[in-house]
Parts: sequence; structure tokens; C-alpha cells
Amino acid sequence: MNLFKDDPLQIIPFQSYGDVNHFYTRGRALEDENIDLSKRGFFNLLKNTWKRFETDEIPNAKLRITFPDDSTLYTHSNVSGYFKVKETMEGLDTMTNSEGWLQFQMSFETQFPDRIIQNDNSFSGEILIPSTNSSFGIISDIDDTILHTGVTSRLKWRLIFNTFFKNAESRSPLEGAAAFYHLLHRGKSGEEANPVFYVSHSPWNLYRYLELFLRKNNFPKGPILLRDFSKIRGKKEPDEKPQKQKEIIDILNTYPERKFILIGDGGEHDPDIYIEIAEAFPNRILAIYIRSVKHKKRVLRIQGLFESYKTVPALLVKSSKEAIVHAREHGFIQ
Repeated sequence: MNLFKDDPLQIIPFQSYGDVNHFYTRGRALEDENIDLSKRGFFNLLKNTWKRFETDEIPNAKLRITFPDDSTLYTHSNVSGYFKVKETMEGLDTMTNSEGWLQFQMSFETQFPDRIIQNDNSFSGEILIPSTNSSFGIISDIDDTILHTGVTSRLKWRLIFNTFFKNAESRSPLEGAAAFYHLLHRGKSGEEANPVFYVSHSPWNLYRYLELFLRKNNFPKGPILLRDFSKIRGKKEPDEKPQKQKEIIDILNTYPERKFILIGDGGEHDPDIYIEIAEAFPNRILAIYIRSVKHKKRVLRIQGLFESYKTVPALLVKSSKEAIVHAREHGFIQ
């Protein structure tokens, strides 16, 4: 904790998703470290990185969620400041906009008489309830799928440098990725609102950083699903699935009647994870797109994997243009 002054308190609701009868959100109660994501310069970036990972969480706080119709829910933050809410509710779709976003407000119910609470104790959150004017969903990885990270670099030094020493506004998206995602979002008619979900192995500490990157580079708005930093450092069971795979399975189970397109990269395990998911959910995956990486052995392995896999259209692409051509041929986009 800061020995000289107490930082103001805040609630960060992470963009999540639900359906007409199920509300699902999560987020974190933290001290506001006043991180300015637009700042440049080595020392500013280093300071921001330290603040993102050296968090002062607000544990065991009672929190209130208020909906546009004035109905309320309550939850508590855990010892790490995180909260997760899954609740059955009726009529959630009546409170969404045309894209399917439901806005709500969060506030601290626990009293902190000697502390300042940001925003007059009112924090905006959103969940996506896919519009009925949609025909499929898109689930996309982030690192090296839409955002240059350098995950295949030697000792992953580029990944470390890009994450810790570049601000979100200066990070480079993969060429044509945003345009491709908007085509998928609008669908074959050009007027759909197909939901886009972003999943990553990155920790929740990078949530606002990635949210800013997506917004500044004009990607379709969608839930951002990351993982707890403590689980990255923790030991996994031998048969435990990667967190990203669990998130994708949760999405598929939430929308059992909906089909999906999976997009990832060849840097690590996306091809294997996506094929395993496609086999576990027959007739639910419309296509798999994998971004090629500059790593000859990995590319050759993926090419061999896809050549022998015929259940779902699976394509290793060097550019967004290749993916757009394929998606158009298969009737996913205009």
C-alpha cells in the first residue's frame, strides 16, 4: 500500500456477455492508481506497467449493480478484489441497444467514510446480449491475431518489450484485421450485428490497455476475456485445459443454438485448441482462420495438421485479404 496517501477507490466492470435470461459480469474493485494510457516515454511506460501489476485491491467489499429499470443485484469482491456475477433474470433484452449492449451501473455498498470514491461512486458496465439480427458469432484471439506482439521471437523478448514498453495507442494492428472483423460483424446482409468475443492468455491487469487498443484501431466492440495473473504463475494440473479454451467453451455453452467462426494465430496452440473445440461441438464451428507467423517449423506443422483435417473449413492465412476471400466464398460476408 502507498505509505503517503490513499488512492481513490474504483470499480472496473469488464465487458462481458449474457443472454435474454442470464446476466453475467465480472470485474475488479481497486484503488485508482491514475494510470494514463496515453503517456509516452520510457519512464512513464515503465511506471504505468508497474501500476498495472502492483495493484491495491479492495477485498470483501459489497457491491451494488443497478439496471436501467432500477432493479438491483448485489455481489462481493474476493480477497484479490475480483467479482463475478451469474444471475438468472428475465427481460434483459428489453434493456439493450440495437447492437445488443446492456448498460448498468455499479457502486460500493460497503461504506468507506475516510476514503474518496471516484465518479461519485458510480461506475458504468456493459454486457453483450447478442441481437436477434445476427446469424453467427466470432471468437478471436488477440496476440499476433490482431495485435503484433512477437510471441514467436527468441525468448519472447519482443512480446515483453511490446507489452511493457509501448503504449496501447502506438501498438500496431495486423493489416486489414479491423476491416475483416467489421465484415464478419455485419454478416452476409451487411446489416447484421454478429457478436465478436476477444479471448487472450493475457492477465486482467491488461484489460484497459487492450480495450483502448481495440477502440483506437476501430475493431468491433466485444467482450474481452482474459485471465487472473495469479493463475498464470500457478501450477496447472496435467489434464487442465488452457484458460482461453475454457472461455471459448463457456461462450459455446451460453449460446447452444449459435454457430461460430474461430480466429487465431500459429504462434502457439490455437490450431490444436480450435480443432479440439470443433470436434467437441459438432456442427457448431463454421470455419477456423489461423494467422501465419514467421516461424517455418510451426507453419509446416499447421499446414500438415490442416491438410489432414476435413471436418471444418480450416485455413492458414498470410493476410486478411485471404480470409476475406474465403469468408465471402462461404457466404459469411458480403
